[in-house]
Amino acid sequence: AVGLKRQASSPRRPNLPSHPMFWRLPDGGQPHYRSCPADGTLRRRRGRKETSAVTSPRILLVGLAVVLMMLGTNILGRLREFCPSNVAAAAVSSVTIRGSSRMNNVKGLGRGREVIGVRRPVFSLAIGTSRLQRYQTFVRSTAAAEGTTFTSTATEDSKSSFNSQGGKRTRVAEIINATPENQEVLKGKEVVVKGWVRTLRSQKQLAFMEVNDGSAFSGIQVVINAEELEGGQEKFDKVTGEASTGASVAVLGRVVSSPGKGQSLELQCLDIKVVGAVNEKDKYPLQKKRHSLEFLRSIAHLRARTNTFAAVARVRSSLAMGIHDYFHDLGFNHLHSPIVTASDCEGAGEMFRVTTLDPRNPPALKQEASDKEVEEDPEKEFYKQDFFSKPAFLTVSGQLSAETAACALGDVYTFGPTFRAENSQTSRHLAEFWMIEPEMAFADISDAMDNCEGMVRAAAKAAMKECADDLAFFGKFYEKGLPERLDLISKKPFKRIEYSKAVELLQEEIAKDPTKWEYPEVEFGTDLATEHERWICEKWGKGSATFVYNYPRDIKAFYMRDNDDGKTVAAFDLLVPGVGELAGGSQREERQDVLSKKLKEFDLNEDDYWWYMDLRKYGSVPHAGYGVGFERLVCYLTGMANVRDVIPFPRYPGNAEF
Repeated sequence: AVGLKRQASSPRRPNLPSHPMFWRLPDGGQPHYRSCPADGTLRRRRGRKETSAVTSPRILLVGLAVVLMMLGTNILGRLREFCPSNVAAAAVSSVTIRGSSRMNNVKGLGRGREVIGVRRPVFSLAIGTSRLQRYQTFVRSTAAAEGTTFTSTATEDSKSSFNSQGGKRTRVAEIINATPENQEVLKGKEVVVKGWVRTLRSQKQLAFMEVNDGSAFSGIQVVINAEELEGGQEKFDKVTGEASTGASVAVLGRVVSSPGKGQSLELQCLDIKVVGAVNEKDKYPLQKKRHSLEFLRSIAHLRARTNTFAAVARVRSSLAMGIHDYFHDLGFNHLHSPIVTASDCEGAGEMFRVTTLDPRNPPALKQEASDKEVEEDPEKEFYKQDFFSKPAFLTVSGQLSAETAACALGDVYTFGPTFRAENSQTSRHLAEFWMIEPEMAFADISDAMDNCEGMVRAAAKAAMKECADDLAFFGKFYEKGLPERLDLISKKPFKRIEYSKAVELLQEEIAKDPTKWEYPEVEFGTDLATEHERWICEKWGKGSATFVYNYPRDIKAFYMRDNDDGKTVAAFDLLVPGVGELAGGSQREERQDVLSKKLKEFDLNEDDYWWYMDLRKYGSVPHAGYGVGFERLVCYLTGMANVRDVIPFPRYPGNAEF
């Protein structure tokens, strides 16, 4: 008899008499009826036999017994509201209510996505009459059992924080991620939570709101009871009418145990106000559906409110802190390298020029400049009138600056934005990106690879520790093998292979079926493509991050140290599955004479690097370093496929919005 509910009138069947046999079962099953005979009785099919629904004494007796049991249990349920000792029985009793499964039992009065309206009256043999009464019974009884004083008024301190535009607030993560010990401390405590509405399910006197402030993947459930809300029913109706998805709210509530599945604590609302409503005239762009990543790039100012980009932001932050902690623990000094520079570190010439000269009205050469000076270097004379009196650019790397500091402080690292004017629309390139670039004195290429491996492992462990929920989300929706990848990074050493050996393996593999490769021509001196890099780490390395080292000198930068064979340099790339090249580094050329020759070979003016050459004149030491693209690292550790989706406001050819 538990959960029986009266079948309401329906246009598809006649109004049925108030009789137990016409009450529908919890599973929604319905007996089959024929049309009404002239005597007004209904006949129900039972195989081939038919029995009268009115004339059966057994059914009448059973129905009468059910009615008496129901009345008695409802009276008992009302008494239980004033009897805390019976809360355990109340908490585990279930009722059947049409709607969300999370609303279908006392333990499941929790979050949901759909908006639930007012339901028909429900007869329950469990704990009482209405859903509101059942919730009140649970909260009050649990509070009494835990020794928490149950009042409906807020303290002056919490009220002051609630009313102020700023004031002290409690972050959602502090509540929902609290340890069991801290949960006991939080229970009964009044807190102020401020954030944005994710979902709202409202009934006549009871509403369930999920509020998220960005501090955690999940929001906290706020239960709003009109009877206990300051302002009563009038304020309840006003708030539930204004607090739509996307609105910002301030909630003053008491932390209580939650009967909802998947959450230990929730907020019992004492007061609430809408800080910023969503204008009904403007359709909120983030509706309750899945949006494409391409669409979300067009609203980058709002996309951090979605699960994906909020998770990316938290993981990115944790990775950055993990990297800083790693270098700090090793005794490295953090160096702030300049963004504006006159040096081209990579020697590729793909740099953004910095100038204050108006291209629409370029200045004429000054009269004091002689014809001979103009003829020798017209650009130099032209830029004497610019802000820096010489050509200046946005930096492509902080490495050269880091080398100067390493030759005095020992071990340093930079972590900042870099820029490259490369007209590339691939998923791996940005015009503005962040780089981590350590430099170590008295170190060789092996030391640099060891340090790089340790840094990537430390970053992965930091994300796994701080952002478990976010990484679980990425593992579910973006990269099915992400947990195994993170586990592999944190426990197993990275593989290493020489460039020449990697080329031989690629040649053997490509020879099996060249049609499968976009770039089948591979030989010593080839700058490996992404498909080659991914095969090395995904197939040969069996999913492990892999170092490829000792590259041909002709395809690497001027500052990399020549090996004794005269054909290769002490350089390496770190290749990872799904991304390709993640990091690149080398032992630096510390020999003054060799470096001078290489500058000429790469057609670079030694005068522009006079300060760099001074490091080789005055106490030169062997030193090494590397650079890691931070956005590629975030992609690798989250499973996101495009670097444009792991930076707040991506910059790439044709796009500089926001």
